[in-house]
Amino acid sequence: MRQTYFIADLHLTESRPDISAAFYQFLDSHIINKGVDALYILGDFFEVWVGDDYVTPLSSEVAARLKQVSDNGTPVFFIHGNRDFIMRNGYAKKAGMTLLDEQTVIDLYGTPTVILHGDEMCTQDIEYQKFRKKGRGWWWPRLMLALPLWYRRGVATKAREKSKQNQAGKSLDILDVTEDAVLDVFAKHQVTNMIHGHTHRPDVHHYNVAGTQLTRTVLGDWYSQGSYLVVTEKQQTLINEPFEENE
Repeated sequence: MRQTYFIADLHLTESRPDISAAFYQFLDSHIINKGVDALYILGDFFEVWVGDDYVTPLSSEVAARLKQVSDNGTPVFFIHGNRDFIMRNGYAKKAGMTLLDEQTVIDLYGTPTVILHGDEMCTQDIEYQKFRKKGRGWWWPRLMLALPLWYRRGVATKAREKSKQNQAGKSLDILDVTEDAVLDVFAKHQVTNMIHGHTHRPDVHHYNVAGTQLTRTVLGDWYSQGSYLVVTEKQQTLINEPFEENE
């Protein structure tokens, strides 16, 4: 049976070895040597990414695991998230991944499907959208990557702290996607199927627009579960597997 997998929002970090362990188990159980057609990673794969030149034991191990996936015949595709948007081809090549545009349409067993991280659809969060426009522009990432690594790490630490403070004062609705933005993406790409992450609210949403049925699948985060979407020629199944508690 043909299968394609989608994941997002793992937020891999040295301080959460349980998440990386769950990810490695996911690869062993579902991907490596399983004849999977493709693995798509839809952003916020790492908690923070300050540049391909910042090499850690975790980033090296993750790259080696993903390279094993691609070397065994399963292509790995990556779409940037708001935490790892300055990842470049250096790390992607090391991990055997192909970087995709922030909104990419794929043929998913005969169903044209738009895949994205999803943060651009959170249009009520005006402050974040201003930063996103700058961060995804041509000059800001180049400027950041030209700065010393120690400085970039400091900027990333301050940015995370500020982000936590900003989110603490905002309602969950503001941090979620808006229906108008969702429908705009559907219309822009002329598709009926969408897959994204970012909001940490795993669910499947259905819309009826002028008699056309639209489906939006939201991937979950990996803070306390392994969340993934498996798509076959017949169906899409969103799976959330809680982490096993260590006794």
